[in-house]
Amino acid sequence: MHTRCGGTRYTIAMGERREHQANPDEPRQAALFAGVEAGEPSLEADVADDDDSAAPLAYRMRPRTFDEIVGQPQLAAPGAPLRVAVERGRPPSAVLWGPPGSGKTTLAHVIATAARARFVALSAVSAGVADLRRVVTEAAARRRRGERTILFIDEIHRFNRGQQDAILPYVEDGTITLLGATTENPSFEVNAALLSRARVFVLRQLDEDDIATVVRRALADTERGLGMLGLTASDECVRLIAAAAGGDARTALNLLEFAADLAGSGGAITQELIAQAAQHLPARYDRAGDAHYDTISAFIKSIRDSDPDGALYWLARMIEAGEDPLFIARRLVISAAEDIGLADPQALPLAVAAQQAVHFIGLPEGVIPLAEATVYLARAPKSNASYAAFNAAREAARATRNAPVPLHLRNAVTGLMRALGYGAGYKYAHDYPDHRVEQQHLPDELRGRRFFTPSGQGADQP
Repeated sequence: MHTRCGGTRYTIAMGERREHQANPDEPRQAALFAGVEAGEPSLEADVADDDDSAAPLAYRMRPRTFDEIVGQPQLAAPGAPLRVAVERGRPPSAVLWGPPGSGKTTLAHVIATAARARFVALSAVSAGVADLRRVVTEAAARRRRGERTILFIDEIHRFNRGQQDAILPYVEDGTITLLGATTENPSFEVNAALLSRARVFVLRQLDEDDIATVVRRALADTERGLGMLGLTASDECVRLIAAAAGGDARTALNLLEFAADLAGSGGAITQELIAQAAQHLPARYDRAGDAHYDTISAFIKSIRDSDPDGALYWLARMIEAGEDPLFIARRLVISAAEDIGLADPQALPLAVAAQQAVHFIGLPEGVIPLAEATVYLARAPKSNASYAAFNAAREAARATRNAPVPLHLRNAVTGLMRALGYGAGYKYAHDYPDHRVEQQHLPDELRGRRFFTPSGQGADQP
């Protein structure tokens, strides 16, 4: 039995027909292009399939103008610097950095259209230096005819240094305008020489209101969307799709399309249908990408801030996304030493025991010692006094790296060394009351310097 999500009625078209005549002088190189954000079928923007009606909804609903772009006003709103530059016919070379489904490929298409430029797309996964050279040769020929070429490279962070260097001269002399899309921090993944010739524009993750706007637009659009199907869906169901999409417009449209298929023409999109369509949505997590580091950062900071609930949530997120449990265990060991330290001397052996347990038993049961260690560390008193003291000592060591060891601390293993005063005056601690002695243990340059100060937390007392 279906629970109806409501009564708002939408009508939608299954697609539009786009007619374009390929230029025989500009051969398509579709093999170079592996589907990007919404799966473009062609290499060049003015070469399209004769009929898009069979294309996925996410592809059909791709915005075609700046005004249709949702959720990126800093880039697409009237007066935004990027939009102004493009509409004046001076699109800059740029790296478009943002999460999946935020509209990087869409923005690149819109820029090319608004600038009346030839759009050439390559995927860094499949294209090589030879492909780049061919594109540049064709772009140079167009330039002589007064035409601009925009080269879009999806996943530009996957290009190696040689591939990135190969396009530098042509970006610099204006043969091509480069638009690179990446989900990874370009400061780490794109070489400095290329970044110095391109602007970095950040696309933010779409919020639920943005996604809901995209979903409603698809439900109502009779030209490119689903409007001809006569579907019913309430705001509650639209919001449910938006929440399930996790900020990814493409995911939301794919989910909507699947639910619409299940409902059938004239049917109702219900909570049950949305749940069926959404049950296998993948988590947005790349064990080599920014999400990996952002999530482990949130995990460790939750432990440091003594929040077991936050720490357990991020632990669960990582486990559900397929993170290596031994990576998590190693980070727990580091946290035990760095953040708990001497305030609870049992934290480090417990974290090491958790690492050994995970290594020994694996998943799924390995999450039990991971959760135990996570809660223990989050609840433990905190002290970074020993870590901070080491960092201070390291700074001093770097500044005085050639300072000699005091003679009384040196090891006198030969007669010559003893004659030179090695070990002279050294006080053997066990010969003194309480087995403690007062003597100089630092170089003369650092005499009297203190690095360690107990925090006063837990067992870390003066």
